[in-house]
Amino acid sequence: MIFRSIIIIEKYNMITIEQLKIKIEKKSRLLGVDMGSKRIGISICDDKRLIATPFKTIGFTSMENLIHELKKIVKENNIQGIIVGNPINMDGSSGKASKSIKSKANLIAKKIETPIALWDERLSTVGAFNLSSQLDVNVNKRTKNLDGKASAFMLQGAIDYLNN
Repeated sequence: MIFRSIIIIEKYNMITIEQLKIKIEKKSRLLGVDMGSKRIGISICDDKRLIATPFKTIGFTSMENLIHELKKIVKENNIQGIIVGNPINMDGSSGKASKSIKSKANLIAKKIETPIALWDERLSTVGAFNLSSQLDVNVNKRTKNLDGKASAFMLQGAIDYLNN
């Protein structure tokens, strides 16, 4: 009697930031994703990985739509890695929001070939808002595209880490 076993290996691109640092080239563009329940802030860095800038805000309707949008952005902008903001608690523990983001990032990683890493985004929205305040931008303009700015703030922290 011959038994055959079939092993299905899922393609899975979720890696640590340290693994991403080794895997990507020195000159490569990265995508920052700041996921909210209603809006997703998207940012992109330059190919030298020096400056992260807000790119767009996507209204969240479904994971399928988000994955489609991300695939399109990755292809059109030659993105080599995706950094997803992980809203861990101030004490460093994973709360409900962090677990939700990890789950969504895992779903994205199964559908997109680009490597994905999580990055601590504690206070990224607050940081983006305060930075706008220090630049003497009025409150109405500060809140406009806050999701994209928070994503850029988070991505900047990740690229600073990757460059050191």
